[in-house]
Amino acid sequence: MTTDTSSLPTRADGGGAGGADDDRIRGRALGLLVVLCGAAFLEGVDVAMFGIALPAIRADLGLATGELQWVVSAYILGYGGFMLLGGRAADLLGRRRVFLVSLGVFVVFSGLGGLASESWMLLVARAATGVAAAFMMPAGLSIITTGFREGPLRTRALLIYAGIGAAGFSVGLVVGGLLTMFGWRWVFFAPVIVSVVLLALAIPLVPRPEAASRGGRRVRGRADVAGAVVVTSAFLALITAIEQSSHAEPVVTWSLAAASALLLAAFVAIERRAAEPLVRLAFLRRMPQLRAYLGAASLAAGFMGFQFLVVLHLQEERGWNSLATSLALLVLGIDAVLAPLLTPRLVARFGLWPVTLVGLAASGASFLLFLPVAADWTYAAMSPSFLALGLAFTFAYGPLTVAATDGVPDEDQGLSGGLLYTAFQIGAATGLAATSALITAAEGSGVEPVEVTRLALVVPLVAAAFGVVTAVSGVVASRRRR
Repeated sequence: MTTDTSSLPTRADGGGAGGADDDRIRGRALGLLVVLCGAAFLEGVDVAMFGIALPAIRADLGLATGELQWVVSAYILGYGGFMLLGGRAADLLGRRRVFLVSLGVFVVFSGLGGLASESWMLLVARAATGVAAAFMMPAGLSIITTGFREGPLRTRALLIYAGIGAAGFSVGLVVGGLLTMFGWRWVFFAPVIVSVVLLALAIPLVPRPEAASRGGRRVRGRADVAGAVVVTSAFLALITAIEQSSHAEPVVTWSLAAASALLLAAFVAIERRAAEPLVRLAFLRRMPQLRAYLGAASLAAGFMGFQFLVVLHLQEERGWNSLATSLALLVLGIDAVLAPLLTPRLVARFGLWPVTLVGLAASGASFLLFLPVAADWTYAAMSPSFLALGLAFTFAYGPLTVAATDGVPDEDQGLSGGLLYTAFQIGAATGLAATSALITAAEGSGVEPVEVTRLALVVPLVAAAFGVVTAVSGVVASRRRR
């Protein structure tokens, strides 16, 4: 594996990333990690805040349930669809350049979203912000994986990074409720303020431009834009097919599904012939990474579907305001405390996949605990479900991030990070669309509102079951390698 010695000038003994026998993170390396964790935290907060603000946005702009989920899905599709291009761009164009430019674009379009007066303006702003995040996140992740030497030091940095990023989802639920009390537009404007601060800190701290290398040579190539457009179109057709399945004519749904399959086939053909493919197909045969991607998709699908239906249940069926909803979900923030402190120790003691299995099993337990939901449920009855979901992120999110990058050459770290985040976002979009489709179908059949919530829980439960099976296979494979 090649080592990018320019990525952290202080990586040598006694420097910022720790000496040869020291896994502490200090000095400039600590400052860099703070900035990158801040960006991951911001992205998590940004996504979660909109889950709480959805009813307020619906009321102001008059959106139906199917339209409402696109406020989140527009971001997710921009994010997930261009993540592979973003990861490859970081490898080819330089991680610092891609990170700083994309963070700046994130600032601009988040601000424009807060000024939107029509639903289409809101969706365009969210999609553009998602594309910016698609370049920012894999660049940030690859800065860590190339800047900290492989082993306990890198694992510790990655678990802290992933844990704080996951905490952003939880904290965003609370912050979203508070901001929505002042108006839903503040969920756009607040990230602008944080992003500007991060950008000011990132300019001096993020390492100077470096290029990924193969065999000591500078990597040159052209970004596979055609592949990015085709794969994004494929995912868009798939998500639309799922969302439309509850109320559109069957021919429309099946046509969209067929279009998605054809576009994916076209993507494979493009990648086989491209001089610098977006994804080298051989890379997808790396089973440890493939398991991590599948586990990430299942975790995100269950979480986004569950969050969507719980927020609608609490605010529209039970009449809670956004602040009460966010406070009810505050227990999810337990991962903000436990993930950076407890998860690294558990991984060191038991290994990546056993800890991941516990996390994904906890997500399934969360959805099962909410299954008996009733209109007169007290918060005490709901809280075990929310606690279990917080533990799921505590134990699964960080280890999945490490598993996706462990053993990957430096020149492919951006690609692997892009695939990981693509899996998260496409899983989230699929879970959200499927949950929305079930809700729409159940509402149209005259089912009682609380029964609608129970029926829609099938999506998170299926996602959790798939994740558990994936994690079990990871545990078995890791024991065979011993």
